[in-house]
Amino acid sequence: MAIMETATAEGISNYVPSTARIVQVEQFTEKEKHFLFEMEDGTEQDWKAGQFYEVSAFGIGEAPISICAAPAGDARVEMCVRATGNVTNALHKMEAGQTVGLRGPFGNGFDMKEAAGRDLLFAAGGLGLAPCRSFIQEALKNRDQFGRVIIMVGFRSPKEMLFTPEIAEWQKRHDIEFMLTVDRGDESWTGHTGVITTLFEDVQIDPTKTTAFIIGPPVMFKFTVLEVLARMVPESRIICSLERRMKCGLGKCGHCQIRNVYVCQEGPIFTYQQVKRLREAI
Repeated sequence: MAIMETATAEGISNYVPSTARIVQVEQFTEKEKHFLFEMEDGTEQDWKAGQFYEVSAFGIGEAPISICAAPAGDARVEMCVRATGNVTNALHKMEAGQTVGLRGPFGNGFDMKEAAGRDLLFAAGGLGLAPCRSFIQEALKNRDQFGRVIIMVGFRSPKEMLFTPEIAEWQKRHDIEFMLTVDRGDESWTGHTGVITTLFEDVQIDPTKTTAFIIGPPVMFKFTVLEVLARMVPESRIICSLERRMKCGLGKCGHCQIRNVYVCQEGPIFTYQQVKRLREAI
């Protein structure tokens, strides 16, 4: 009853999933696949970088999954899905033409207009590149609104790389500074080898006009934020995501609660200034 009273006409999609058709599926790695969904009713989808949808595999359940692209001004939504549970494993078995449910978008996200005029530093580790890609694409779509754009990406190994064609395009661009590393190379790897923090050895930044976006696993975040803090970037301009903690998206299940904070409602995008008071989060 409470849900029905809260679910106004404006926000009904927060509670009732809309049907979306799988347009394209691409195998990225052994565990990750890229999905392109399209709303069957043709409704244009709009979101802020860092937001997420609840994705339903009908008859199995739903899971929160980050959007991995900037809005395209149409009915399509892109996501990179790692097979880790019942819902995501079910999604990995689906093919183009099948349907899922989508609720959202949820979360606070980040309006890139807030960073206009500043230098941008992106540091993404592993699957963290998926949500970070939405920030990067938004910045590159509006490249003239920002100063320097520095993109650092790290993976455990070459075979775990995501979005490789796009990474190849970033490497060719002259209006950004792109750096790629893997923790462990293989016989064919000729690029940089080492954890993502080793990339900072070759970077000089102006802390007075830099906004940093750090998204990745906890251990990567912990040491990368130390590198950024050492370069005197203010805590209020270090942006991170806590999307891994979410479940229902509505602040009802309590799965994402950290003290008195519901990540799905107040996040998943936080500044480091906010996150450092929630030590359980990292």
